Amino acid sequence: MPRVIHVPADRVVAISGTLTAHGNSGSEMDVESSPSDLTEATSSAVVTDPAAPDETIASSAPASAAESTDGRDGHLPGTQSAGVGQLGPTGRPMPDFPEPQPLAAHGPARIIAMCNQKGGVGKTTTTINLGAALAEYGRKVLLVDFDPQGALSVGLGIATHDLDVTIYNLLTERGHDIREVIAHTKVPGLDVVPANIDLSAAEVQLVGEVAREQILARVLRPVLDDYDVILIDCQPSLGLLTVNALTAAHGVIIPLECEFFAMRGVALLVETIEKITDRLNPRLTVDGILATMYDGRTHHAKEVVASVVEHFQDGVFHTVISRTVKFPDASLAAEPITTYDATHKGAGAYRQLARELIARGGAA
Repeated sequence: MPRVIHVPADRVVAISGTLTAHGNSGSEMDVESSPSDLTEATSSAVVTDPAAPDETIASSAPASAAESTDGRDGHLPGTQSAGVGQLGPTGRPMPDFPEPQPLAAHGPARIIAMCNQKGGVGKTTTTINLGAALAEYGRKVLLVDFDPQGALSVGLGIATHDLDVTIYNLLTERGHDIREVIAHTKVPGLDVVPANIDLSAAEVQLVGEVAREQILARVLRPVLDDYDVILIDCQPSLGLLTVNALTAAHGVIIPLECEFFAMRGVALLVETIEKITDRLNPRLTVDGILATMYDGRTHHAKEVVASVVEHFQDGVFHTVISRTVKFPDASLAAEPITTYDATHKGAGAYRQLARELIARGGAA
């Protein structure tokens, strides 16, 4: 009986239709033929060897990209490691973002709000890791947890349920000094103003206050000269707390998950930012839109990034944050990815984002 050898899918070029296989990744196959054509194609790709002994050998298909590139070796699935001048994931030539020079002195701080009314797009992850990357470059950074979920505080190892005074008390009560609330983290130069579930009551309590939109700006004013950058992690809404953050801020970074539903809400957010610029904070600018959870193996992610770049052009950061399991692993360890796995490509992406932000003038 002749030996039957099954040719791997990546060796099939074109049989009864157009069949394109990405052989190395094994992650995606575009088929322009019917299922029956595909069956005929694979069955016709069988080679018989009459001189072979009686045995059947089926070669294994290549491992999927998700299995072979899970980020443990520092490689992110679908990441295009573009050099200077080459096309990056946004479809534009990648500029050179030089290593920032050390600062002779600290302050006054530039306040940046991390804002998107959709949840789960990477606001907290970006706030933590961008802040840690800026601190690595010698900047003094203050993170403000402005989300009642308190994820930023927990992600930096702060036991929020044990706190007597948080950002909530600074907003609603007189007589508190913000310096007494600031907590130091394991990362040198990185501090945080923590929050917990108490913050959820602040919107109701602040409704009747005079100049209610400017309360956070008043709270932060005493420490502006102590820091170079203040990053505010906003809650996923466009309520009074988010309006406070945008009123206090100099700039806005909009993390955008590479999904269609996340892209739909950007227009509403930009409209809200324009209203606040017109009525409350004329200095407010959009520092950039940051594509997060990017997976270059999928056409959908590429199309979302291309659409955002088409609409906002230079308003989109060149840096793209890819999806990787290392981010939740670092959150579970209560530290930024820059210290949890300093050599990982995810840490490198946030360092590049820090350099790009500084190069754009968004940070000192």
